[in-house]
Amino acid sequence: MAAPWLSLRLVAPMWNGTRGIHRLGGAVVPEGNQKKERTMLQFLTDHFYDVEALRGYLLQREMSKVHLKNRSFTWLEEQHGPYSAGAFFILKQGGAVKFRDKEWIRPDKYGHFSPEFWNFREVPVEAVDASDCEINYEGLDNLLLLKELQSLSLQRCPHVDDWCLSRLYPLADSLQELSLAGCPRVSERGLACLYHLQNLRRLDISDLPAVSNPGLTQILVEEMLPNCQVVGVNWAEGLKLGPEEQPQDPASPVPA
Repeated sequence: MAAPWLSLRLVAPMWNGTRGIHRLGGAVVPEGNQKKERTMLQFLTDHFYDVEALRGYLLQREMSKVHLKNRSFTWLEEQHGPYSAGAFFILKQGGAVKFRDKEWIRPDKYGHFSPEFWNFREVPVEAVDASDCEINYEGLDNLLLLKELQSLSLQRCPHVDDWCLSRLYPLADSLQELSLAGCPRVSERGLACLYHLQNLRRLDISDLPAVSNPGLTQILVEEMLPNCQVVGVNWAEGLKLGPEEQPQDPASPVPA
């Protein structure tokens, strides 16, 4: 008796009367989808001759999307005031905002959110959670409309870099809490720009892969911001001495 897998045969797709293709599982793929697949495949074949060119094209498309998400909404300031305009930008990014003495406003899983914040024209935004949002240098124009912002979370924002941190100084009078945890593009240079924010009371700099010496960086940031609690880093991390720098026991023999 032949093994079961030997009885399996490849079956060529057959056209039926529903303008589709019967596959092995019996599912029907509409002809329109087939045309779209062929059109996309033909486009890629006509325009790209190697993987690097295709990667460059896909990267350019992705950056275009990021640029679109960070377009300026300052024109809304004239109609609805700076607080509502800034809040709209954060909510469109998928973040959350908290107006003073109000509950947090967050978009649902479909990106929809309550329009009630348009009624808070005169109410300052006191907290923003922009974790995982695609805010970049250009998009900060919208965030900086929130002049009375006290708490800002930029955790795991992939496009927040040192240049972005250099632009936060307009929030120096109000900002008390800042989280940069998990931002892959933030380095020591960007953290040095935070010296403007002397009213900070809490700063989270955990999990910053671009920071080469986290322990030393924390010490320097604490000296730069003496009234701020810097969290997220073990102060001894990156400060371990090499074998040649270890203190010698006077009783131990000195190598020749």
